[in-house]
Amino acid sequence: MPIDEQPHAGDELVEGGDAASESSGEASASAASEKEPRVKVAPPEPVVADEDAIPPKAWYILKVAVNRENSICDALRRRVKLEGLDEYFGEILVPTEDVREFNKNGKQRIVKRRLYPGYIVVEMSVTDDTWFIVRDIQGVGDFTGAAGKPTPLSDAEVSKILQMAKIGEEKAAAAPEIKTAIRFKVGDKVRVKEGYFQNFEGDVGTIDESSGRVTVMISIFGRQTPVELDHWQIEEV
Repeated sequence: MPIDEQPHAGDELVEGGDAASESSGEASASAASEKEPRVKVAPPEPVVADEDAIPPKAWYILKVAVNRENSICDALRRRVKLEGLDEYFGEILVPTEDVREFNKNGKQRIVKRRLYPGYIVVEMSVTDDTWFIVRDIQGVGDFTGAAGKPTPLSDAEVSKILQMAKIGEEKAAAAPEIKTAIRFKVGDKVRVKEGYFQNFEGDVGTIDESSGRVTVMISIFGRQTPVELDHWQIEEV
């Protein structure tokens, strides 16, 4: 064999060193891979309904003792505050409107007239707790609805009641002209108690609550003649 074709001892040592180096690198990578912690991905949490969520509020009509509407409203407000259920209630009110009344001397005063005597309206979320405290107030009858089950008012009904009740200063400022409380109705038989037609009798023809005047059909010379009078100038026969 020629001398320059013989393998050199140095070459074998280099090749052996490369193999050992590769083997050592693979072992180190494998060890490092085994030492690296595996990241665990937590499963998504299930969506659970909030049992403490407040049901939506609605407006309800509540039957109460007549002539005790205001005191019952006050008692219910105090009870709601005492029980810490303010978030379950909104407005509690007696629907009223401002009307003008006259005494027999013709002097006037502005008073609150109940739109629905014997009833109040309550904005609330109906739950077992709210149902109990409402029914527990002395003088409260029941909710309006079928078989005692509360039936909420429609949006149109609520709008009408709130507009007539004039809740708040802004609604009061935008309210229509104050009416006059007139105890007569069309067709009533009345007598004129003062003025040019004193002691004449006739039937109520028309009523104008905005002005407080009443038209009475009086027989003059055998003919029915309409006479306009202030409502306090007449009395029932």
